Amino acid sequence: MTVACIAMLSACTQNQTADKNGYIVKVGQQAPDFTAKLTDGKEVTLSQLRGKLVMLQFTASWCGVCRKEMPHIEKEIWQKHKDNENFVLIGIDRDEPLQKVIQFGLSTGITYPLALDPGAQIFSKYALPDAGITRNVLIDPKGKIVMMTRLFNETEFNTLVETINKMLE
Repeated sequence: MTVACIAMLSACTQNQTADKNGYIVKVGQQAPDFTAKLTDGKEVTLSQLRGKLVMLQFTASWCGVCRKEMPHIEKEIWQKHKDNENFVLIGIDRDEPLQKVIQFGLSTGITYPLALDPGAQIFSKYALPDAGITRNVLIDPKGKIVMMTRLFNETEFNTLVETINKMLE
């Protein structure tokens, strides 16, 4: 990274090449590392989850499509695999305070962990800062991105579910 990029990180991020869905990462690429605080106060670091299949769900309480998708994630992915020690699912809430994120989880009825993303710092490692949510990133046990979704498209979501099921067989 150049000195100019370090000095103006957000401007450099904006200039990164994004796909049609606003992703600046690609399938097959190593997933950008981060540390996030969960709503229960615990911290999780992506690189420390190597050896596990990891699903990141980027979300926020103001996102209507997120609210539509989350019960499906809860039922078809989390409830099926939550006891599998080789699977981790984390909802990453974009730039909202702790109490709002806790209430959001309660209001959607989800039980999978939610993490805070102040200033959308984590989100900006995966997509353009002004790109929308909901989006999911599936990361294999070696830390490589294997699938990315955007919005809630049933066909794409079913493919995500099938991919997770096959990878955890």
